Amino acid sequence: MIESSPPAQSGPGARLHLRPPRALTARQCMILFAVLCGAMWVVAGMAWMVGNAYAPAFALLDTVIVAAALRWMWRLGERDEWIEVGPQAVSVRRFQEEAVAFTAHPYWVRLRLYGDGERIELSSSGKRCVVGSFLGPGERRQLAECLDELIAACSGRGA
Repeated sequence: MIESSPPAQSGPGARLHLRPPRALTARQCMILFAVLCGAMWVVAGMAWMVGNAYAPAFALLDTVIVAAALRWMWRLGERDEWIEVGPQAVSVRRFQEEAVAFTAHPYWVRLRLYGDGERIELSSSGKRCVVGSFLGPGERRQLAECLDELIAACSGRGA
């Protein structure tokens, strides 16, 4: 998902907030976990009643694995990137990183699109930064077009 807002200072440019798409809300994720675990424990209970003494232990192990997998999936959805394009600088910040991942003057920034929107790379003075890697192909193409227009407007190259 790409959200655009005006830059911090007046003039050309924009702030782009990139977030990966989520299929489930937090509540839906908890409901999914409850349904999956409920089904596991019903089957384990039935297996235990017919003589499988290890079924509850396997259900417990399966519950832990499903919880870990769903938690990992949720954490992957929390990755964010902020790209700020202005007349003075192009900067990229990432989720839970205190330092700026990339910064350069817009005139010297080059945008490279690899494949059919498979990878977007900003580069300047030997520094490279891949952006939007968690977005879908259509969103990456949209991001590349938007960044190209913003960088051109802020640098004075394509105005």
